[in-house]
Amino acid sequence: MYQKNNLFIISDIKVSDIIFDNTFFLLMLEHFGIDLALHEKTIEQICHEYNINLELFLTIANLYNGFKPSPTAEYSFKDTQIIINYLKKSHQYYLNEKYPQIRNYIEKIYEINDHAEILMVEKFFDKYFKEVTEHLDYENLVVFPYVLNLDKRLSQKNYDNTVSNYSVTEYREHHNDIEEKLTDLKNLLIKYLPQKNDQQIRRNLLFCLFELEYDLKIHSQIEDSILIPLVKKMEQLIKQKK
Repeated sequence: MYQKNNLFIISDIKVSDIIFDNTFFLLMLEHFGIDLALHEKTIEQICHEYNINLELFLTIANLYNGFKPSPTAEYSFKDTQIIINYLKKSHQYYLNEKYPQIRNYIEKIYEINDHAEILMVEKFFDKYFKEVTEHLDYENLVVFPYVLNLDKRLSQKNYDNTVSNYSVTEYREHHNDIEEKLTDLKNLLIKYLPQKNDQQIRRNLLFCLFELEYDLKIHSQIEDSILIPLVKKMEQLIKQKK
């Protein structure tokens, strides 16, 4: 499940093949809203079917295989809607699936192993996920509406060229790394916490943490490498029209 290969994804590869190569692509497809039952369709065919910019899809797919976005990649302002929908679906995955799953495993470990350090893990994770939730709320309530409003304004023939007090620069400053504390938690579970007949549950918990960490990393890269540069171009275009 957690093996990642360095296959560079191109448009004529079958979508089913990339899943066999790296099962994390299942998450990517889900975030894009792409159903399974893929048959023999290539990436290009799927992008056409779902009206997704092929270059955008390939960029994100290759992020999952460890390749940084090309500086020459071309995205349009219309791609912001697809990117935001993708990020919103990933938020739902974190909040509605991974957090309850991880919290449940920690509770089960404590039922078996009521050592004081296990209770500390529970408190540590709750505090961590409160920070994650605040970050995701900021994106949902502030950043995404701002970006969609920019796109709406630019799509109008005679758009409003008023410059907002808010800027994507603030987003970059607010955009902190929420992966570091997951590493701390994994270190606790692997290196330091006393074990008491909880190895199977602890293994399942670690798998969940690795999966969450992996997808959070892609989430951050999409924002930093694709969305924020695209929004900066949108802001600059509006400023030029003043």
